[in-house]
Formats: sequence, structure tokens, C-alpha cells
Amino acid sequence: MVGDRKWAARAGMIATATAVAAGAAGVRWVWRHQDELMLRPPLNEWTFAHMSLLLPTETVPRADRLSVLPRAPRPLEFAYEWDGATRTLSDLHTRTHTTGFAVVHRGRLVHEAYPGRFAGPHRRFQLFSLTKSVTSMLVGIALEEGAIGSTDDKAVTYCPQLAGSAFDGPTVEDLLQMSSGAGGEEDYEDPDAPVNRLMRAVAGQGGTVLVAVRSVRPHSTPGTWFNYSTLDTQVLGWVLEAATGRTLAQYAAERLWGPIGAESDAYYALSRRAPRTAVGGGSFNATVRDMARLGLLMARGGRWGGEQIVPQQWVERSRGAGLPHLEGGALGEGYPAHYGYSNQWWTLGGAHRAFTGLGIYGQHLWVDPEADVVVVKTSAWPVADDPALDGETVTAFTALVAHLSADG
Repeated sequence: MVGDRKWAARAGMIATATAVAAGAAGVRWVWRHQDELMLRPPLNEWTFAHMSLLLPTETVPRADRLSVLPRAPRPLEFAYEWDGATRTLSDLHTRTHTTGFAVVHRGRLVHEAYPGRFAGPHRRFQLFSLTKSVTSMLVGIALEEGAIGSTDDKAVTYCPQLAGSAFDGPTVEDLLQMSSGAGGEEDYEDPDAPVNRLMRAVAGQGGTVLVAVRSVRPHSTPGTWFNYSTLDTQVLGWVLEAATGRTLAQYAAERLWGPIGAESDAYYALSRRAPRTAVGGGSFNATVRDMARLGLLMARGGRWGGEQIVPQQWVERSRGAGLPHLEGGALGEGYPAHYGYSNQWWTLGGAHRAFTGLGIYGQHLWVDPEADVVVVKTSAWPVADDPALDGETVTAFTALVAHLSADG
């Protein structure tokens, strides 16, 4: 869009002028900290909608035959209680920095909004760790097809480059449940945290992605302890690519984007340094509407247009693993008590057994099969992780589902 190009050009001129004024030392500082600068407000709202201008990408082409997402627009006049006050949907968008938003009820798009300055129906948004849930869907398909033999297979069987590392031992199942026993805390504020070493490698600032993955150490017996780690999904993505002989983008295009009739191209951001690789746990970019299609696919038990795309059993296990250390409230002190975890999805438990894909800075794909509701929300939070913003969003979504169910 013309406005975006003007904004980007102006931002580029300002950045260039600043760098020149600061001299060589300033240029080096900007280069070393570019990943941090791109994630800070107000720049992050632009960044999250323009990742293809910042990193190499691989396209997931839209479907040859587009599916119709029926529309039945209606006002969403509901309220939720938060922080001692009654809030509305408009409040949610303002308070939680919404950029794109869509609600599907009973297979129809009943609400769509784009409060973000650079947002719109055809804008592809950076989904961060919501990518993990997409990777899970692809793994389920690969297992059904026999490309991956079993979730009991060891990751190193498919990825011999990981022999002798902390990932030489964990199984595909361990990776799916974030229970590999490898790596450390996913602390976005700690420069030496494994996730930040991984991101520096992606940005071309700290060796290859493989070096970053091999750098972590084991901390517990695989399969016994939940430790959310993007590196687990990075390895899972490599397992998928090795097993299928396809890149993540190619496999996603063939097994998901084509079958659901996606209306826009999606893409994976790739590492800058060769060998270039997609981040299977955090680099998928897609439109809100097409993510709504993915959510609807999961809400309908993996079926689309009469065809079973994702195995029904795989969808069911994504709603809850039934393992004590993955139940809601059992993940540990660093995780909100309203979440459990299963199969690269966050679970909500309760009678509906809803589940959601999540990404830092406020990305959500909320799926409630019992209420037949899907909610997509892209955001540009000021910080990567904010329990208050997450809690308010979950409270609002719960009230929204109740409103739709009561209103019919």
C-alpha cells in the first residue's frame, strides 16, 4: 500500500540519518540490536505486518480453488469484567493492542475488524508461536500418511545432525508435548536464553540455527517435565521436513493451504544465513481470514468440504493429552493457571475443552468445537509476554463465546 511504503521510507530515512549521526559505533549497535528494535513499539506494529521486507521468505501459495467463507455480519454487543470494570469489545482492542480480529460462529464469519494502522483483510501477519500449532497439524497429517512412522520415533532418527546433542534421545512425542528435557527457560528478556540465541541465528547475528539448537544442554528426563521451548518445535519442523522430503512451506501448501481453499498466499520467514531454514515454531505469516479457516478446520474435527484433512484423532488429542504434568494449572509457576498444554496447542479444559494457538505479542487462534466458535486475534503488545493482557483476552473470549451461545 502507498501509505505503508511512505511510512517505511520515512522510517528508513530517520534510521539512516540517526545511524550516520551516531557514527560507526552507532551503526554497529543498531545492527547488533536490530531484532530488539523491530519488536518494540511503535515500530513493532509495522514489523508484524511486513516481515517479508525484513527476512528471506518461502511462499505458501494460495489455493487454486478458493473456498467461500460465508459471511453473516452482526454486532457483538457483549461485555466482560476485568480489573474492576465492565469492558466491551472496543475496550479489548484498545487495551490489548489488537491489529486484526475475526469471529466465526457456526461456519459463518460474523465479525471482522482491523484496528491496526497497517492492517487489512489481505495483510499477512507474523503469528510467532501460533506457528507451532500449524506445525502440529502438519505432523498429524504426516503420521497419518506414514511419512513419520510413529510419535515414539526418536527425533535424531530423522535428524542425524543432532547426534550427540541434547536432542539425541527425545522422541517426536516429547517434542510435541514440550517435554524434551532439553534447553532452558523461554525467557525473552534474557539475552542468553536459548530462544534468543535461536533468534540471533535467524537474524544472521550468531552462527547458524543448527549451532543454536545444538548449544543447549539437557535438564531433565524426556517426557517427564513441561518446559515450553521454541527449540523443541524447531527440531519437530526439521523432523517433518526430513520425513516428507518437503520444506515446511511446500508441505503446508500441499496438505493445508490448498485443501482448505486459502484465499491469500502465506509465507514462512527464513533465516538470513545459509543454510536457510524456516522457524517451525515461530515464522508463519498469514491473513486473519485464512487463519480463521484453519481454526474452522480444527473446530470441525479436521474435516473440510467432506474431506478429512487433519486426522480426527489428532484434533482430539490437541484438546487435551490427559497427562498430569500437562493439565491446566500443572504446567508450573511461570505459566497462567488457565492453560494446560497438548500437541503444540494450549488447552482450556472445562466442559467445552476449547484450545488455542498462541504467539507472543498477543496472537491467538481460539477454537471451541462445542460452541462452534473460532476467534482470531493478531496484536502488537508492547512486550512479548504479559500475563495481564493474556488474562484479559482469555476472559473476553470466554464472555464472547457465552454471548454467541446464548444468542444463538
